[in-house]
Amino acid sequence: MSSYAEAGVDIQAGDRAVALMKAKVARSRRAEVVDDASGFAGLFDASALLRFRRPLLATSTDGVGTKVMLAQRLDKHDTIGIDLVGMVVDDLVVCGAEPLFMTDYIACGKVVPERIAEIVGGVAEGCRLAGCALVGGETAEHPGAMGADEYDLAGAGTGVVDADALLGPDRVRPGDVVLGLASSGVHSNGYSLVRHILKNADLSLDQHLPELSRTLGEELLEPTRIYSLDCLALLREAPVHAFAHITGGGLAANLSRSLPGTADARLDRSSWTQPAIFTALAERGKVPQADMDHTFNLGVGMCAILPADNADQAVALLNARGVPTWILGEITPGTGRAVFT
Repeated sequence: MSSYAEAGVDIQAGDRAVALMKAKVARSRRAEVVDDASGFAGLFDASALLRFRRPLLATSTDGVGTKVMLAQRLDKHDTIGIDLVGMVVDDLVVCGAEPLFMTDYIACGKVVPERIAEIVGGVAEGCRLAGCALVGGETAEHPGAMGADEYDLAGAGTGVVDADALLGPDRVRPGDVVLGLASSGVHSNGYSLVRHILKNADLSLDQHLPELSRTLGEELLEPTRIYSLDCLALLREAPVHAFAHITGGGLAANLSRSLPGTADARLDRSSWTQPAIFTALAERGKVPQADMDHTFNLGVGMCAILPADNADQAVALLNARGVPTWILGEITPGTGRAVFT
């Protein structure tokens, strides 16, 4: 005779995880969220979209990659959900969309209620920081497919933007400037290379490197900065033409996606100081600059493109909101490339 419990799935642990996370999820609630008594679906009052002239729904889905492996090694799970939200909502805001709500999905080898609650608590905190609601999710126990302490998470978000306010390459013109918005660290991209460096350079996560003010593990687990509310605030005050979320592929590759085929972005590498964590990884791992450029954000987590006349105003606004910002480069006639000068 066999049972689900004997197969490795603990239904009661799943129920306890849900109970533990409820209060944390509630902190991300928006007024438009409608309760579904069954709990099978998340509901959002679409009448809120009536304030838009021609609302376009935007959607994005993402995960946090192998950064979860570092969280598992350090047994610290309360911030990895913030990374997930950052990866999703900051893709949405690139087109000018206001993030409305998110759902998450966690697959794990064994449901440990306290750990699942910490992970979802991070997702809820990220949603609060982004101004969107966490309206639902799923936790799946996969015994045999994953180790007892292993998990992965992904999420999907929905936002809205007015059709005539849609941002993108078609708005970008020579003479515009590119602003760099500082990252909080490595964010959630390039961790396969990070883990390769750790192994080859014989570095430990509890190690104190002289150029860092905390342990290497603490530096690498710093959660992704969430820019959505800051970008939306900038949109209300300045005529932004485009944003670019700097994720996998690095600064130049992601910025190129927001350029028309008739313009280039010329970026001044001397306009900012690369955070110490990137220098540490490059030196310990003997990583060529080209590979660093194509893998990491190098301290620039988001870019904004707007008319030069509005640059000082935009820099002042974002700095006042706690996001270090500077003029990173300029838009010139070209063929749709972002290049360092």
